[in-house]
Amino acid sequence: MDLDLRKVRYFVAVADLLHFGRAAEELHIAQPVLSRQIRSLEQDIGLELLARNRRSVALTAAGRQFLDDARGLLSSAQAARHRMYRAAGGETHLTVGFGWGMTVAAITAEFAARRPGVTVDIRQLAARTEAEAVLRGAVEVAFVRAPVPREGIVLTPLGSEDLVAALPAGHRLAGAAALTGADLDGEPLLRRAGSAPAVVRGAASLVRAAWGAGPVEEELELVARGGGLTLLPQSAAAFYTRPGVRYVPLLGLPPQEICLARAAGDRSELTSAFVRVAEGVGWVGCPRPLAPA
Repeated sequence: MDLDLRKVRYFVAVADLLHFGRAAEELHIAQPVLSRQIRSLEQDIGLELLARNRRSVALTAAGRQFLDDARGLLSSAQAARHRMYRAAGGETHLTVGFGWGMTVAAITAEFAARRPGVTVDIRQLAARTEAEAVLRGAVEVAFVRAPVPREGIVLTPLGSEDLVAALPAGHRLAGAAALTGADLDGEPLLRRAGSAPAVVRGAASLVRAAWGAGPVEEELELVARGGGLTLLPQSAAAFYTRPGVRYVPLLGLPPQEICLARAAGDRSELTSAFVRVAEGVGWVGCPRPLAPA
């Protein structure tokens, strides 16, 4: 089945608004033309995607499924076009993404020194959106904290960071030089997905919590008010210093790996050059950098 991406884009507009008239206005085309294009797409696929009558438009079961896939198709096409134009245009621009609490100046400065003719833009990305930003071409490379979705992504390890426990300043453990997972058994641990604190039972619970993501500032506000504990990588803890919170190193837990993510289909020499520089510099916020590959 050959899909016309223009028709796919029209379908997404209608599916988002569930109104042919408003979708046609947004797309700057006539409503009858839009209706014919959607009907043509349904004929191409062989399934009805939208159930419509004179009063309403609704997605069918097939339409709901296709909407998710359609967004991915359009993002992939946009990313492919972006990489193609970069390759054709002499590659003088690179966009680098990074996650929460990261400081990437050492690597980007070294790259700028080696490639003075290249403009490097730095973009902070929302937690756990870094890989998706790479796949849709919003950034060429992104610094990420593992684990991340690996489909369509190539990860280059740069280093690892130990974790620290963020405790209320008045907590009984806040003055400790270091803690282990056993020390935190029975403590209320905040979940970075926004749910209520859960009581920690063993190191496995701590590790799962450490790989979460979300609004760190809000979480630390809860910690400062005595609402529970949380875990952060060392560099993030240094970034998010604030009154009412004490950070204590955690011993005996696996460190969190820092990687550089790029699209598997990106064959850009400029992207490869940035990866090589990042490998050579290593993760500066990491107390035990990994050896360059």
